[in-house]
Amino acid sequence: MRTERVREVVSHVVLMLGVLVSIFPFYWMLVMASNTTPDIFTYPPKLVLGSHLWENMRNVLDNIDFFGAMLLTLLASLGVTVLVLFFDSLAAFAFAKYEFPGRNLLFGILLVTFMIPSQLALVPQFVTLAEFGWIGSLKALIIPGAANAFGIFWMRQYAKGAIPDELISAAKVDGAGFFRQYLTVGLPVLRPGLAFLGIFTFINVWNDYLWPLIVMTDPNRLTLQVALQQLNGVYGTDYSMVMAGALMSVIPLIGVFIIGGRHFIADIAAGAMKF
Repeated sequence: MRTERVREVVSHVVLMLGVLVSIFPFYWMLVMASNTTPDIFTYPPKLVLGSHLWENMRNVLDNIDFFGAMLLTLLASLGVTVLVLFFDSLAAFAFAKYEFPGRNLLFGILLVTFMIPSQLALVPQFVTLAEFGWIGSLKALIIPGAANAFGIFWMRQYAKGAIPDELISAAKVDGAGFFRQYLTVGLPVLRPGLAFLGIFTFINVWNDYLWPLIVMTDPNRLTLQVALQQLNGVYGTDYSMVMAGALMSVIPLIGVFIIGGRHFIADIAAGAMKF
């Protein structure tokens, strides 16, 4: 009993240290955002909050269209996330639970795309979108990311072990078609995997810088990360203002992570109770 108690205490201590290490970057960002630029470069560095947070946040709002950029980024992130969850889970359900000619070959080709750097697709994607006349529009931010290999691979691996073959067979006996099986059998079981994929996709699109920088040609319609880059001056940078902008851009992500993570954990716990 004593040994188990010691192990439990050690585990809690290690977990607490891990939490502190994970939280410290956010705290450090808050410290820098609440001080002035000269304070940031003092030695030893300040580890306490300053009194300039609201001033730095007002400077961000005065220099860029922060809320306009946030709205555009939010629409793009939600659009891509919804499409990825639908198309990737649909393809993963087919790969995991259906036999069809060329299934293994197609899945192998999908895995090969992991080895291709995404930067190589920038020029072909840009040319294609230019032919459609979508450059500078919201569609240029959403459509290219509507499905991805990682999401299909992740959901296929999850569906393969989470969805019993007996449920599929029972649905077929009841006369359910492919989409009915996907909606009534697949989606309820795949909710934890979808929660993770949704959080992962939303954060990736929200933080994307390179693709929006290329396709959003109107300086008055920029995503959040591109707009924040404009806070860097040519001859000097107010780093406290930059960190205040970064802090403001992270707050929505924390909310998404809390909401999505709660559903993710709740669904896993519910599944464990059923089994």
